Amino acid sequence: MKKNYSYIGISFIILVFGIWAVPKIINTLSKPDLDTIGSVPQFSFTDQNGKTITNYDFKDKIYVVEFFFTTCPSICPIMTENMLKIQNEFLGNPKVGIASFSIDPEYDTPQVLKEYAQNKGITKPQWHLLTGPKEEIFKLANEGFNLYVGEAPEVEGGFEHSGFFALVDQEGNIRSRKDENGNPIIYYDGLEDKGIQMLKEDIKKLL
Repeated sequence: MKKNYSYIGISFIILVFGIWAVPKIINTLSKPDLDTIGSVPQFSFTDQNGKTITNYDFKDKIYVVEFFFTTCPSICPIMTENMLKIQNEFLGNPKVGIASFSIDPEYDTPQVLKEYAQNKGITKPQWHLLTGPKEEIFKLANEGFNLYVGEAPEVEGGFEHSGFFALVDQEGNIRSRKDENGNPIIYYDGLEDKGIQMLKEDIKKLL
């Protein structure tokens, strides 16, 4: 009986391709299509409960970063309200955290931050409101995240800062989705519902 060597050869090629391709397809599907912007530098600050919080406390967690201050008269109240939406979306998930760094640490002591948290309805255990040396916080914002903060005595509140949120993955990398042109948006607008919805979606991708 004559064997169909062409058929056997084609079958072998398909089998080999399948063995090679399937893991790659699964790997591709399992990785969210989010750009890596950079890594978060090491930090160590004190939260609203008087606990020292470092990068290690966010190890294996996805977390959202903002820079704010409790007496901010302009954009901070909006940012906090929108961050509460992130809190409530992932309230029962310990793998999702939030880091809110005060750019007015001289006023925003742990006690002040604790009262602020209570007044605003911040209840997620993984939401840390952080204070510490001003120079270190400013360096973390301006150099570590490239999110501008600065003192501005001429403006109400005395500080200027960005209204953007940064998304950090489980390995400490700043991540971002791409826009319609394939360019990373880098940060998420903390003042707009659209930015918050995008952030929720991308946290779920990373999870």
